[in-house]
Amino acid sequence: MKNLKTLSIPSILLAVAVLATGCHKTEKTTVETNGMGPAQTAGKTVDDAGANAAQATREGAARTEAAADRAGDNARDAAQRAGDKMSEAAARTDAAARDAGQDIKQGASNATDAAGRGLEHAGKKMQDASK
Repeated sequence: MKNLKTLSIPSILLAVAVLATGCHKTEKTTVETNGMGPAQTAGKTVDDAGANAAQATREGAARTEAAADRAGDNARDAAQRAGDKMSEAAARTDAAARDAGQDIKQGASNATDAAGRGLEHAGKKMQDASK
């Protein structure tokens, strides 16, 4: 039992020494690690990757929003042009309808005049026939 106690104390001291030397920061101090240990370096890498992904997402969203704005502007412009063309077509149709109406009025007037002349001629013939 006594040997067990003497063996266990040096074993404990050896274990403490191993743990103490194995759990310190790296002795290399470089620009990349800034004296950080492996866990800190890994954490920084994960944080940097998250920040880069968030930035890429923000940039992608901004590009998508800009594209949607351009598409909306193009649609508004196209609708305005279509409306302008419809107004022009309506104006041309209105003018053509007025011209056609004038032609119809003139044609009706000519037909009425011709019918009146025909009736007048027929009336004269009837008067001549009755004499």
